[in-house]
Amino acid sequence: MRIQWSGVNPSDVKTRAGVRSAVLPFPRIIPHSDGMGVIDAVGEQVPKDRIGQRVWVWNAAWGRPHGTACEFICLPQRQAVPLPEGVSGEVGACLGIPALTALHAVLMAGGVTGKRVLVAGGAGAVGHLAVQMAARLGASQVIASVSTPEKAAIARGAGADAIVLYRSEPLIERVRELTKGRGVDRVIEVDAGVNAAADTELLCPGGECIVYGSSTAMLQLPFFPLIARNLQLKFFIVYNLGDADRALCTAALERLLRGNALQFNVGARVPLAQIARAHELVENSQVTGNVVLSVP
Repeated sequence: MRIQWSGVNPSDVKTRAGVRSAVLPFPRIIPHSDGMGVIDAVGEQVPKDRIGQRVWVWNAAWGRPHGTACEFICLPQRQAVPLPEGVSGEVGACLGIPALTALHAVLMAGGVTGKRVLVAGGAGAVGHLAVQMAARLGASQVIASVSTPEKAAIARGAGADAIVLYRSEPLIERVRELTKGRGVDRVIEVDAGVNAAADTELLCPGGECIVYGSSTAMLQLPFFPLIARNLQLKFFIVYNLGDADRALCTAALERLLRGNALQFNVGARVPLAQIARAHELVENSQVTGNVVLSVP
């Protein structure tokens, strides 16, 4: 496929910076797992009518040396998903990690129908989508925690019923107040390293914390509140979704896209030649929303 847009995700930045491993898995790496483009050629087992199809891709650089920060890429056909008509190329480059992470966090373990949900970081690339998806997929209440009034406006525009400004408001007390003392049924957590202990106080008995990110490698958790209230901790990384979960999320995402049911916050569009600047924007949290590269 000929790449038109390449998504820059925090995981791409961490991999490039050697956060996961100081040893490069390949001698030469073209980064980025997400992207959007047009199918240019197909192999013998692939229908010829796929040529010219607009597609979005996932896991392009996961376990492979050749990601989407380039003009052309060759992938297994299942990793090139048709992009619905009317969905922009920039948005297509934001689906593989941000959208599928948000959707799996909402759909997994029976979904959120009738549940009170707290989305941590409700204005971020994943959180902004998780707020929308939880609201559209049956949550009875969606609360978003954010750091600034500007981000509060983004989360509220995404469909959050209530906002907690965690830097200036007591998070646990405010969530209890907003839920009339009951707590939330599900927390969708962007940073377990910072928030895990607080999450145990926010959840109602039998509640679940869905973790997709952490700023620290080690977690410290209070054992007795967890076991006494039957709390559940669930972890996942979107790269390793099983086939059934990925198919479920991909189908649900297509329905939402075709129904024009999602807002996407593309915070910066940067030329491929300025890829280092794009990584700096993500690394230093200088942009709210997604960062994408335009590929000439």
